[in-house]
Amino acid sequence: MRIALDVMGGDYGPRATIEGAYLYLKEAPQNDRVVLIGDENQIRERLKHIPSKYHKRLLVVHAPENIEMNESPIEAFKRKSNSSMVVGLNLHAQGEVDAFVSAGHTGAQMAGSLLTLRRIPGVKRPAIGSFLPSEKGMVFMIDVGANVDSKPVHLLQFALMADIFVSEVFNQKNLKIGLLSIGEEEKKGNALTLAAHQLFKEHLRNFYGNVEGRDILKGKTEIIVCDGFVGNALLKMAESVMGVIVKTIRRNVGANLFTNLGAFLVKPAFSELKKSYDYQEYGGVPLLGVNGISVICHGNSSAKAIKNALKVAKQMRSHNVNQLIADKLREKEQI
Repeated sequence: MRIALDVMGGDYGPRATIEGAYLYLKEAPQNDRVVLIGDENQIRERLKHIPSKYHKRLLVVHAPENIEMNESPIEAFKRKSNSSMVVGLNLHAQGEVDAFVSAGHTGAQMAGSLLTLRRIPGVKRPAIGSFLPSEKGMVFMIDVGANVDSKPVHLLQFALMADIFVSEVFNQKNLKIGLLSIGEEEKKGNALTLAAHQLFKEHLRNFYGNVEGRDILKGKTEIIVCDGFVGNALLKMAESVMGVIVKTIRRNVGANLFTNLGAFLVKPAFSELKKSYDYQEYGGVPLLGVNGISVICHGNSSAKAIKNALKVAKQMRSHNVNQLIADKLREKEQI
């Protein structure tokens, strides 16, 4: 398997991405390759820090340009044909690589993926999800920003795609799907959620019902569906929660001997808590619905996160997730 990696994407650039590729290859089968796309000089310089026996599995494709975070997604993608993101997605569209992974400009990756890879037959709109912490593990919420104006049928397709993705890639079965609303009652919500609720009842065997915002962290369902406007706002709020908790603990620990002793005793528990809520454990998530594998990583991704994102790309391919989505939507052609 060959996975294209946008080396220039993310806050830490080549240092984290190339290290992440190396960590992935250490665990991957010998015939796996990572295609490093970006400025060749910077790539060659960072490869000096990687054991030479892995170099033959780290292929280099020169792409001197980079799409900056402040650029318009579609305009930048069309204008910067030699950027690492455009080159990588084009290689995937042409069948030269099996997947594409990037921690770069999320908007450009979503727009570019749709332009180059197109949609899986039957998909009305691609969507992106994100893992959030809960009392029972992690919850997958979709959509978190790909679509800010959705129709009921779009939400149904988001649910179907998320169900296949989480169950196949993360080997979680018997998943419950919840529809985010302002109350658990079937008749509560806006026009979108009221209509979507009826579709979910008719077409989802594992539909739990409506869930409220407070139910997300309780883990009432493993998948939560909403439109991208609400999902994106929730995601950005959730991302700040862990940081606030950690800063508060650090600020209050150390005031005296007893709090220092208490901190020492509970340190293992806090370490485990932080790990369980760490997005890096999941690496990245694919833009579900495009006719290819385009894995989107957090801009702050470390080498560990990149490694796990590459693993997600591999699992997407090995479990034929896109084909399963196409098959499922073919069953729902009447919707």
